[in-house]
Formats: sequence, structure tokens, C-alpha cells
Amino acid sequence: MYMRGMPGKTTKTSYDSTSDSNMKEQFKCIFEGIAKAGNPAFLNQSYTELYITEGECKEVSIQHEVRQIEATSWKAASSETTIRCEDIFRPLPERREPVRTLVTKGVAGIGKTVLTQKFTLDWAEDKANHNIQFVFPFAFRELNFLKDKNLSLVELVHHFFTETKEAGICRFEEFQVVFIFDGLDECRLPLDFNNTEILTDGKLLPSARLWITTRPAAASQIPPECVDMVTEVRGFNDTQKEEYFKKRYRDEEQSSRIISYIEKARSLHIMCQIPVFCWITATVLDHVQKSREKAELPSTLTEMYIHYLLVQTKQGNVKYHRRAETDPIWNSETKKTILALGKLAFEQLEKGNLIFYEGDLKEYGIDIKAASVNSGLFTEISKEGHGFNQERVFSFVHLSIQEFLAALHVFVIFMNTGVDLLRKRKLPLHRDSIVKYLFYTAVDKALQSPNGHLDLFVRFFLGLTLETNQSLLRGLLKKTESKLQVKEKLVQYIKGKIRDSPSPERSINLFHCLNELNDHSLVEEIQEYLRSGSVSEVKLSPSQWSALVFILLSAQKDVDVFDLKKFSASEEGLLRLLPVVKASKTSLLSGCNLTWRSCEALVSVLTSKNSNLRELDMSNNDLQDTGLMLLSSGLKNSHCRLERLRLSGCQITEKGGDFLALALESNPSHLRELDLSFNHPGISGVKLLSGQKDSRWKLETLKIDHCGKCRLKSSPLRYFCEFTLDSNTANKNLLLSEDNRGVMVVKEKQPYPDHPERFDSWKQLLCSEGLTGRHYWEVQWKGRVSIGVTYRGIKRQGDSDDCCIGWNDQSWSLLCTAQGFTAWHNNTPTDIDTPPPTDSKRVAVYLDWSAGTVSFYCLPSIVSSLKLTHLYTFHCTFTEPLYPVFGLATH
Repeated sequence: MYMRGMPGKTTKTSYDSTSDSNMKEQFKCIFEGIAKAGNPAFLNQSYTELYITEGECKEVSIQHEVRQIEATSWKAASSETTIRCEDIFRPLPERREPVRTLVTKGVAGIGKTVLTQKFTLDWAEDKANHNIQFVFPFAFRELNFLKDKNLSLVELVHHFFTETKEAGICRFEEFQVVFIFDGLDECRLPLDFNNTEILTDGKLLPSARLWITTRPAAASQIPPECVDMVTEVRGFNDTQKEEYFKKRYRDEEQSSRIISYIEKARSLHIMCQIPVFCWITATVLDHVQKSREKAELPSTLTEMYIHYLLVQTKQGNVKYHRRAETDPIWNSETKKTILALGKLAFEQLEKGNLIFYEGDLKEYGIDIKAASVNSGLFTEISKEGHGFNQERVFSFVHLSIQEFLAALHVFVIFMNTGVDLLRKRKLPLHRDSIVKYLFYTAVDKALQSPNGHLDLFVRFFLGLTLETNQSLLRGLLKKTESKLQVKEKLVQYIKGKIRDSPSPERSINLFHCLNELNDHSLVEEIQEYLRSGSVSEVKLSPSQWSALVFILLSAQKDVDVFDLKKFSASEEGLLRLLPVVKASKTSLLSGCNLTWRSCEALVSVLTSKNSNLRELDMSNNDLQDTGLMLLSSGLKNSHCRLERLRLSGCQITEKGGDFLALALESNPSHLRELDLSFNHPGISGVKLLSGQKDSRWKLETLKIDHCGKCRLKSSPLRYFCEFTLDSNTANKNLLLSEDNRGVMVVKEKQPYPDHPERFDSWKQLLCSEGLTGRHYWEVQWKGRVSIGVTYRGIKRQGDSDDCCIGWNDQSWSLLCTAQGFTAWHNNTPTDIDTPPPTDSKRVAVYLDWSAGTVSFYCLPSIVSSLKLTHLYTFHCTFTEPLYPVFGLATH
């Protein structure tokens, strides 16, 4: 098929009212879940806003769509700009050019078609997009029937929208027109973007807007230069899921109960991101709640789909075969149809086919009329009419239905005949020692798949081994004397695979498999560690690391801020928890003993198009220039969307600064804040980073304080700082000197003005600087002196313990006297065995705020010596900035 302009007269008179009326009639109702079957619902009443965000079409996504759904379910909603249906053609704030060609992608059942219907209905009802005169929605599954026809653009419009022909409209150049092409992934027409006149290149009808929807894998068929904007439909976020079920169940108590139930079953909660799955879930829950048996609500995907199969089969029996509600579900007709559909599902799934023609059904012995009885499973998707000889087209209601029926087919054939379809051989029935290998094969096949195309299949297949699930299928499975008892062997086999897996991310589907087998032992072990707060103190096994990843990614709330120290301040911890870093918006890796090897691993996060990471803190790790060179290779990647990067105290030199500057020159549009303090980036590196003239350059904040060659030392000395004493806090018997860097006790009260922050009884004072991060400072003392840190809120008035440093929970101090040292906190003293040197009165303080430590060291008399003698370290979780504080002649 090709399109070309056609000359003719231009008019738009009688068309408006006829077109709007037809559009309203065509799109006012939707058939939820099943095309043209079941009970229609008014679109305006049942429509739930979808989560739509900006996307990309540069790369082909080969991942199984359930994996894509899981990946997007980990994303923090706050990190992305969302788009409403009526604003679909409106440029995003950072874009100025108008959007003419729009591609919207999303997995099957996510709501793309309904989105285009809502857009069209709102336009027809004059609720939105008033500047548009024509909207022409096409479906590729209908256009496929024109593959042997040569039509001009106008002929195509006249064919599908006869009102335009009747109105005599033959030219559209003077009008604002939107063409919608839904379902590019279903297109069976030859697409040649180089040699065929096409709408997307803007030559055929330059004023037209074009909207194409597609599943992710097909998006790359359109050259990027032909696309102005890509959006992605993510389905429902958590709020929208609740809204859907509240619309479905008007009774508030009932909807709350169902929402609570879905949230507890994590695998169901993730799948409910897909609107079609919400409909499947609601269908099953309606049935279970109305049934006489009052069965427990399904808690796994396998249970849910078995119940759905039973509901659809029973409805077909009652509605089409005039059977009674109490009649057995399984009879010769229903068995034959379901087994035939299962065979079609399995064999075509192996080939990657999701759409079937009338000839395919005949090949599998499927009667079209019988298949239509199961319209909740298998449905006709071609549209009748339009005057061409159409071959009828069918598909399963959703890919997951096909995968479930495929797994059911393999399982039923084995249970009834002993034939192993996965390995094409016959096994002795119910010899568990041999039978287990059938299921091992399924697990292995799923793990070997690079794109996870068998992930859902294997979940269903293993779930069917449970006796509780088999009891629901009684009548479809042959009666046997012995029971299939392979659960424990399967659990151990899967745990072994988790243990041996090099990547926790690859193990996620294995945890879903354990869930289908109702085994939660690994997850419960880690949850106990998390509850007790001891996970960072335990040496975890590889299986336990994978379980921790699964738990963190399965958390009900977004993985917004990830703090590695809570789990393991180590390189192994980072490498094991890398999938959580990718899913988080902010990752705090400061002071976790990381090296350049960690940077090598983080490159995969920075370059991933699915990464949610926007803020990365790697401060106080010895990354050095080697690490920064690796990190820069990720920063320059076009997929990197990092906005804040903290590299304070990472031993970076001028060479590393140059690496960073070159990376940002390649990808300047995102990083807004860069912290290079306590490094030695050199003059050239700073110039490159701060002197850019590129309009795309977004760097607003560059922190380079406390920089210099001394910051390359490996000891705490690289965090050396000098502070200023705050005269507004000084007791009036304290005299400041040396530009507020020295202080001594005097008898005469000093003429300091009254100030609410002044210590009026205790001879104490604070420094002006509030500290977080890492800092090192040295103090020379004489007599009897307390040296420490305190929160700003320490009391100042009176002589109570609340005012004295070290005698309350607001401060931490070291009392220094000629007799020795004593550590004080919360009025609890700790004597220190190390005696003070006779020739030195110098003490060093090292604060690592994020690690929750304040350490005190004794210094030798020789100022140039780097030798530090450790005296004492306080361990605490700090909640606000700390101020250096001094007390003279105290205690």
C-alpha cells in the first residue's frame, strides 16, 4: 500500500455534525478486557487515567513484557514528568518545537488503544483539542487487509470514513488533522521508510499530526529522525490502581478490602499495573465472592488464572450451551476446546506468534463457533465491514492468557499421557525421581532465555504442580492413584539456581517461582534480619543477597532513597545490590569502602535506559582517577539522566577532573550539581567544568571548597579544616584571640553583648560552622579542657547538666587533663588508658557524620609528624549538623 495526495475541492460543511455523532457513537463504550464481547461500559464513566511519561524509541526492547512491567514498577513516580491524555501532543516544558509525529509505546494490555479512544471521544465531545478539525483513527490490524490495494491518502480516508466522501472533502491541507495509527506491532504491511511516500517524513501532508501506538519491540521500525516525541504508557500507578477498583466497586468497604488484598499479594500487585489484568482480577474476585464454596481469594498468579479459566468456561456453558449453574464445568466439549486452545498457545508461543488466522484454527481442530464461546480467553480481533474480503483474525485476550494455557497444555498432556513436550519424550507416569527433570528443564529453559520470554510460562507451569491447584482442575486432569509430589525437590532446585546465579537481578523470576510454589523461607530469613536491624552485621550467602534484592524491589513503596550502609558498607554489598541502585532515585554510597571496581559496576546503571537513578553520592571512597575515568564513561552516555553527583574526598586529581569535563561535554543536558570538595581537581579541570558556554550545559552548582594537594592523603588528614570560634556563644569569662581561633579563661567578664545563644554559666563556646560529611581538625590545649561536638540545640542558660558538653544526649566530648583523657556522652564517662604525652598537648578530632562516628586522636609534639594515636571513637546516628565545641576549666 502507498499513499499519495489527491487533488480535489475543499469543503467542510455538513461533515462536522455527522462525523462528531459517529465518533461519539463509536467510542462512547468500551468492551473491557474482551474486544466486542461481554458487557460494554461507558468510556467516560469507566476510564481511569493512565500513567504516561516520555520515552525513547532508539533501542529495540527484547525483554519479556512482564520483565518490562516489573522494571517500571520499581521506578519512583516523582522522578518523571507525566502526561495527560488531552495533552498528548503538547510539547514538554524543555521542548519548544511543536509535536507533529508522536509514537506511544507500551506493553500488551497496558491501555494504548483505550487511550486513543479517549482522546478521540474527548475531541468529538468538544472537551479538548479544540484547534483540531479532523481526527482519523485507524487500526493496523484493519489496514493489514489492504496489503494488495493501491490507495491514495484521500481514498483511504474516504474508505474508512465515508462521511468525508459524502461531504465532498478531498483536500486536508487547510485543516488541523490528526491521523491515529493504533498497533504498529500488528502491522503486516511492508514498511519501507526510504522509498515510499509516508506521512512521517512530513512531505505528504505537512500540516498533519501523526500518532502511532505500538508495543516496545516494534517502536524501532520508525527511524528516529521521523519522530518528534516518544511517550510510554506505563499502565496504572498505585493511585490509579485504587481508582480503578473504586470505580469497579462502588461500595467503599468492598473496594478497600480488595485493594488491601491485592497489595499483600505482590505478584498480583505488580501485574495490576496492566489494566487488562485488573479486569481479570476483578472478574475472578466477583466469582469467588459470589460462589457458594466461599473459597479463599487467590494469592498467586497460577491460582488467579485457574480461577479465571473456570469462570470463563462456566459462563460459556451457561450462556451458550444452556447448562445449569450446578452442572460440572468440564465435559467433552469444554475439554476438547481448552486442550486445543492450549496446544495452539504452546506451539505458537514457541514460534513467537501471538496473532492467528482462520486457517491456524482449522489446523488445530478449533471450531470458530466453539472458540467464540470462550471469548474471555480467545477473541476475534478483526473488524467487520469496510467492503474488502477479510480473513478473520484472532488472538488470546492477553499474552499472559496464552502463556497460562501453554503451561496448562504441557502439564495436562504430561499428567494424562506421560509425554514430556519440553524434551519431546515419554516419561514413566508419577515416578517422581524422573518426573522432576521435566520441571527442572522448564526452569533451565527460562533461565537460558536472554529476554525472559518463558518467565511467566515457568511460573504457571511450576504453580500447577501444587495439589491445591490441581484440585481446581479436577475433571480436566485424569484421576490417578498416586500424587505428584515434587514441590520440595523443586524448591531445593530453585534455591540452588538462586545460589549459583551470578546476578541477583537474574534471580528475581526464580523468587516469583518460589512464590507460585508457596515457599517463602528465603525471603522470611532476610525479613527477620531486617526487622531486627541486624542485616548489616550478618555475612549473607549469595541466596540471601538475592532474597534481599527481591524484598527491596518488591517493597510496596517506591525505592526512592537507597542507603548502602544500612545493609553492608562494602564493595560486595554494592555489587550484590546493584539492581536496587538502578531502581532507586537517590543512592547513598558515601564512606562504604568502595574502589574503582565499584565505578566499573555502576557504569551499567548509568547507561541503562531503565535506570531511575538521579542522585548519586560516592563521597569519601578511594575511587581515584581510575574510578572516575570509568564513571565518566557512564556519565557521557545519552541514557544517563544523573542530576546530582557527589564525589567529595575521593582522591581525584586534575586528570580525573579532565575525564569528568569531557564526559559532561558529551552529555551536558542533565547534571545540575557536582561536588568535588576535598579533592585536587586542578585549575584546568575546574575551568573546563565551570566555563562552558554550551546552551545545553545544565551544571548550576560546582563545589570545589577545601581542595588542594593535601586532600590526596589516605589518612583523615585529607579532611583537614580550620574553623572560627563563634563569639555570640562564648561565655563572658572567655577571651577570644588570633582572629577568633584561640580562646582562654579570664577573671574579668568581657563586654560581649547579650545573646540568646551565649553560655551564661558554663565556660564554653561553639564554632560557627555546622558540619556534616567528613571533617578533621586539630586543637592545642592547656590546663583542663573539653573538646567535642554538639547539636546547635544544646541549652545555654543555667548550670544544669543539659548545658555542659558531654553531660547530655546532645553532645560528645573528650576531657583532656595532665592526668589523662576521659570520653563523655550523656553524662557517662569512659576513662581512656592512653596517658597524655609529656611533651605534647595536641588532640585531633575526626568526624564522619554519615558513618555516625566522632574519633579523637593524640598528636605528637612534632607538627610535621603524621602519626596519630587513637584515643576513643563515639558511635551514634546523627540527625542534624554538629558544631565543634570547647569547654575550659570544666568538670
